[in-house]
Amino acid sequence: MLSIDMSPILIRFIFGGSAVVASRLIARSFGGKLGGVFAAFPAVYLAAVVGMSMEYEGSELLSVSEQLSKGALVGMAADVCCALAASYLILKYGWKTGLGLSLLFWTVLAPLIYFTWF
Repeated sequence: MLSIDMSPILIRFIFGGSAVVASRLIARSFGGKLGGVFAAFPAVYLAAVVGMSMEYEGSELLSVSEQLSKGALVGMAADVCCALAASYLILKYGWKTGLGLSLLFWTVLAPLIYFTWF
């Protein structure tokens, strides 16, 4: 039978959900630019590292953390490009189409960066 530990999943849910709520509250109170800074908070990355610390120990934890960090760098590079594309595409095509196109761009770019760097 498949065994799933709910602790890492719950941690990701709490970190990610809290980051989204904080970003929205900050954007509403202080403006979209500052809210955008908090929207980029690496909650998923932090939750993944905390979750891995529950599953691995010692040198194995270090190895898995290094792999995760390299993957996070690829994702963050693609995120920056996606945000730049979204800022242009949303103004040009509207928020639905612009956002869809920028996410499609991320979907193509992230694997391209990954397979180029690794």
